[in-house]
Amino acid sequence: MDILMRMWSYFATNILQQPAFMIGLIVAIGYILLRKPWYDVLAGVIKAIVGYLILAVGSSGLVSNFRPVLVGLKDRFNMDAMVIDPYFGQNAVTNGVQEVFGKGFGNAMILLLIAFIVNIVLVRFSKYTKLRALFTTGHVQVQQAATAYWLILFACPFLVNMDIPLLIVMAVVLGAYWAVGSDLTIKPCQELTDGAGFCLAHQQNFGVALNTWLAEKFFSGKNGKKAKKIDDIELPGFMSIFNENMVCTSILMLIFFGAILCILGRDYLTEQGFLAEGASMVFYVIQTCLYFAVYLAILQLGVRTFVTELTASFQGIADRLLPGSVPGVDCAVIFGFGSANAVPLGFLAGFVGQIIAIAALIVLKSPVLVICGFVPVFFDNATIAVFANEKGGIKAALILPFISGLCQVFGSAIIAGWVGMAAYGGYLGMWDWAVVWPVMTAVMKYLSYAGIVIVVLALLAIPQIRYRRDKEGYFMMTEDYEAYKELKAKKAKK
Repeated sequence: MDILMRMWSYFATNILQQPAFMIGLIVAIGYILLRKPWYDVLAGVIKAIVGYLILAVGSSGLVSNFRPVLVGLKDRFNMDAMVIDPYFGQNAVTNGVQEVFGKGFGNAMILLLIAFIVNIVLVRFSKYTKLRALFTTGHVQVQQAATAYWLILFACPFLVNMDIPLLIVMAVVLGAYWAVGSDLTIKPCQELTDGAGFCLAHQQNFGVALNTWLAEKFFSGKNGKKAKKIDDIELPGFMSIFNENMVCTSILMLIFFGAILCILGRDYLTEQGFLAEGASMVFYVIQTCLYFAVYLAILQLGVRTFVTELTASFQGIADRLLPGSVPGVDCAVIFGFGSANAVPLGFLAGFVGQIIAIAALIVLKSPVLVICGFVPVFFDNATIAVFANEKGGIKAALILPFISGLCQVFGSAIIAGWVGMAAYGGYLGMWDWAVVWPVMTAVMKYLSYAGIVIVVLALLAIPQIRYRRDKEGYFMMTEDYEAYKELKAKKAKK
């Protein structure tokens, strides 16, 4: 048993928690199952890993460049508040779970393993479960396992002293959430990418599904007129420069984040080591804001590099091991599709929503105050905006991320204050964990064992309902997208 645990620990640390190598492993297995020559396997693995590493450089650059800007508001004005951010949330669990529940953080990694197995089993028996998505973003799984560990310990105190039943309950709930949540994004992703063969496995899967539906239902146009998408709008005169994504992103970031940097002030930025003594404040602000466009361009390059290999190789896994399945990947992948300008606009709309919600908490003298985290405000809202723009145009791409920003702050303040995570300085804070998980936690807390059963059955009922609404096209969507498009066109004519 000890040997198995060491093997798992090695695998989790070096592969599962390192998405680039996890993607490389999946590509290798897929191409081997497709009986590709060894040199094609090797080339595919290298391109997939390098592509994901490029994407990771873009993502981490965005986070590292702008997180200090947002957290600086907390330090600059001496606000005693928690930060909504996956990394701050994970740190809160690490620092507080032993003190609050008498449990070690190491169990969260065992939870991750069992939940991942649950996800695999649910997809393997897709004939019965109707689930087709395998969650492959390991760093996200670590963050979610940590937060779910705390939430379920809080909701199910009757299981705290029973380690094995506790882990089983946690794994079934989390594994079902992974499988169902990522499955919900298959249709939006396939339609946006024209059948690229992947879905999202991140922190806003339910949010993407709901907001895509809202965009199509309420913003898609009236009287036969389609809603104008971002790229359809012709800007007059000098404003036509905003049609260029790199220019649009740079100017918008300069206006909004440049203002925040100026509010923080030279003294604070110098004291914290962000601005060198005697350096120009003007050029520091310009460079910091322009890096947003740089990292976004790097991220999009990474997407183009590895997505082709992943989707081509995964066909081998889908054919031999998990029929009809698709890989769930980081939400940043979607930034390479749809309107590029939806990314900064969605981010800024969500940021405005968060700021208004934070102001409301201050005015209402909330016992829990919140500081924006860059990961939720950017990756949630930019992702939602890309899908919303595709289905409902520019209005949806601005309104829905704005509402999302409100939900992220209010939902996180409520759940983190209730379960006690706010006292440790952070909460995951992203859409599903600010909206869906608070509801699930409340059901389990107040209905005990019955609540656990209700949550699991409700999750597993979602794909069943969706399958019954489109029995003919449900699996065709992942197995033969061209045939699915033909079927959809025939239904539209009728």
